[in-house]
Amino acid sequence: MRNKKILLVDDEESIRTSFRKDFEHEGYKVTTAASGEEAITKIRDTHFDLVITDLSMPGIDGIGVLQEVKKLNPDIGTMILTGYGDMTSAIEALRLGADDYLLKPCDADELLLRAARCLEKQEAFRKIKLYENILPVCSVCKKIRDDSGTEYGKGNWKLLEEYLEINVGLDVSHGMCPECSDKLYGGQEWYEKNRDKIIGEKK
Repeated sequence: MRNKKILLVDDEESIRTSFRKDFEHEGYKVTTAASGEEAITKIRDTHFDLVITDLSMPGIDGIGVLQEVKKLNPDIGTMILTGYGDMTSAIEALRLGADDYLLKPCDADELLLRAARCLEKQEAFRKIKLYENILPVCSVCKKIRDDSGTEYGKGNWKLLEEYLEINVGLDVSHGMCPECSDKLYGGQEWYEKNRDKIIGEKK
């Protein structure tokens, strides 16, 4: 998780400075923003793995930052820092896609732990997406598992020809590569000797 890029958003300079030191001590690359407007500008210009934002700020608040993050890139992790009186807004933030929230004032160790968990979850989802984009092929019979329209991993196994015809709309023409021809018929010399017999069998 080291070298992950984090954006800390809070209108209180002391909080930004304190948390920045804590995260940098753990090896994270940290950028700070003093307002929602500044945060959105930096999010548009730079990739971040995690955005941690205060909920209550003048101008664009934490909800506004969260919405912009998810609009630009839903895969960016987001955490909300909120006071006790803002629990309804914290719940709304979770509904809008925030990965976690933490009540202020919060302990630095707890914040570091929760941020690490958020980044771990983000990495797990990234791997799942990667695996879902890999076409599953049986290593024995070479059939392809078609997961379209069903839960990942629950699809039916289909022959290559069937899969291409149904999913891609392609017809497959059968031929034989030179290597397979050599293995099956003993090479070009064998084929020339048995050519008339092979043609007769095909007829």
